[in-house]
Amino acid sequence: MNGRHLRIAMLSAHSCPVGALGARDTGGMSVYIRELARELGRRGHTVDVYTRVHDPNDPLVIDLGEGARLIHLLAGEQEKIHKLAVYSYLPDFACHLENFRKNNDLHYDLVFSHYWLSGWVGRYLQLWWQVPHVIMFHTLGAVKNAIGIGEDAPELRIVTERDSVQNCQRVIVATEREKAELIRYYGASPDRVSVVPCGVNLETFRPVDREAARQKLGLSDDKILLFVGRIDPLKGADRLLRALPRLGNTSSLKLVIIGGDEYSRNEVEKLRKLAAGLGIADRVTFQGIVKQDRLPYFYSAADVCVVPSYYESFGLVALESLACGTPVVASDVGDLRNIIRPGETGYVVSENTPAALADRIARLLSRPPRDTDAALAIRESVKSFGWASIAGAVIRELLPVLDARMPAVA
Repeated sequence: MNGRHLRIAMLSAHSCPVGALGARDTGGMSVYIRELARELGRRGHTVDVYTRVHDPNDPLVIDLGEGARLIHLLAGEQEKIHKLAVYSYLPDFACHLENFRKNNDLHYDLVFSHYWLSGWVGRYLQLWWQVPHVIMFHTLGAVKNAIGIGEDAPELRIVTERDSVQNCQRVIVATEREKAELIRYYGASPDRVSVVPCGVNLETFRPVDREAARQKLGLSDDKILLFVGRIDPLKGADRLLRALPRLGNTSSLKLVIIGGDEYSRNEVEKLRKLAAGLGIADRVTFQGIVKQDRLPYFYSAADVCVVPSYYESFGLVALESLACGTPVVASDVGDLRNIIRPGETGYVVSENTPAALADRIARLLSRPPRDTDAALAIRESVKSFGWASIAGAVIRELLPVLDARMPAVA
């Protein structure tokens, strides 16, 4: 962009961008950070992504691609811990980061933090280095509390998010909805909030022949619904299970659920019991965590991907499904009302109820099986969300922050 080479310190303190997707703290944000860092590197910028060591076997440095790398720092136990527990180790994280920077004679033009925990660290780096601090929260504690589903965000998070909003130079959000929520809950200045959508890797996520995908995965010729995401109450998998009986008693309709790790065993067990109580246990398969390179086969094998979430900052799963040519039924979360084309690439339900989900799913299941042309038409609807476009938009938001040369907040 204008021949400028940016040196960016990107922070993901609690979640490793190369961790297993679908685990407790590894989801869309990790995909976003990894893919954005790689694309920025391809465009000639230098990106160092800092995260904490989650395993003693984590290498210090992992190459993410040209110009981009992931750096593991000691911060607390060298194992997975609850993300709230990471807060106690943030000073260690910041100090180890600074030591790494000094020992390797590194200098950065700006700090780009992801999530509120990283925002705490970014605030200190902003002061130490006298460089701008840009933050992306991905989810907001105040919004989660307002929804009232699942575990409440602690007041510590709310206070830290508000402080980050007031003291950083720019907040990047994925939707206009999130911008409005930042203004409403945290008093954000509208002119310091930029909207840049999330992206999708169009090389990884592309249509695969439906029958070939099913054969590779060992799936039958049934009608298949797909759920992909963390097994967390906010993701609404229970809504989808309750929708299944409304689609008829035919045994030829299956639901495949992808996601969940050792920390979500209790939630998985609740879903299993619910399925049994609804009399559909034999129609539901829990796949657990699936590596990203296998996800396109699941998306392509499915007749419909369902996103019944109560809260999404954007809705990356829907974007991945559409890129693979598979229609989506989703609740009205994130930016899905602007991404899914009603009747063409799927439906967005205004009420996240089993009845509403079942009605829209049934409409899609009544269609003939997708052929290649239909899959490519669905994919075409999200071509503009490729990471090259998204990275370019992010840089266009970062350059004015650098040009303003705003002094660090005292």
